[in-house]
Amino acid sequence: MSNQNTPLVIKLGGAALSCSQTLGQLFAAISDYQKQAQREIVIVHGGGYLVDDLMKQLNLPTVKKQGLRVTPYDQIPLIAGALAGTANKLLQGDAIKAGINAVGLSLADGGLCEVSELDPELGAVGSAKPGNPAVLQAVLKTGALPIISSIGLDNQGQLMNINADQAAVAVAGALDAELVLLSDVSGVLDGKGHLLPSLTQQEADALIEGKVITDGMIVKVQAALEAANDLGRPIEVATWRYPNKLVELFAGKSIGTQFVPN
Repeated sequence: MSNQNTPLVIKLGGAALSCSQTLGQLFAAISDYQKQAQREIVIVHGGGYLVDDLMKQLNLPTVKKQGLRVTPYDQIPLIAGALAGTANKLLQGDAIKAGINAVGLSLADGGLCEVSELDPELGAVGSAKPGNPAVLQAVLKTGALPIISSIGLDNQGQLMNINADQAAVAVAGALDAELVLLSDVSGVLDGKGHLLPSLTQQEADALIEGKVITDGMIVKVQAALEAANDLGRPIEVATWRYPNKLVELFAGKSIGTQFVPN
């Protein structure tokens, strides 16, 4: 799949963030890998469940449009606190527990990503483009593991909430890195339940038409193909459920489905 000298960006999503056992296994795998290899690894994360919990506690409604959370400007300080604060530091804590020297960052640090408002109707929801990786590269040179939240700042210093998959694409673009989206999904299955090692847009369209890829998976597949096109290189969707396979993944072997750009 890959070159060991290319950095690897891992987007951590879904239920993994709320399961400390899973996180413990993931960080143990990273720790084992770092002892025997030089490849630079970066983690990008969201944390929607923490925001949902916070909104419930504060009796604030959660509204989504096309899968993106509507984020009123008066609520972004709370959401930034949950994602760049709580979620980021909990992950950093799990990494430290596994013996990793972890640094918590956001998309804004060192101008890593350029962020602008995505759509006025969504409020403080941003779109992220690759920016300047120099500060992140300096952190990587120290041997630390950067853990980056999907909170950014626009050029006016306004806090913005960015979809974590899109944030990971922008970070990978800035670093010219490979990208793996790690979630509770192993990848894409064919009609017989076998994992597809790779997928192009044409193949995906045929599987959607044949009702093999359905519902929420359609959104994931289209987003992954779009990410591969944005990045100009294949990206991988894989699961964190089998920690023993993660070291293979870090070493450049494919364990999920590779999404191939057009």
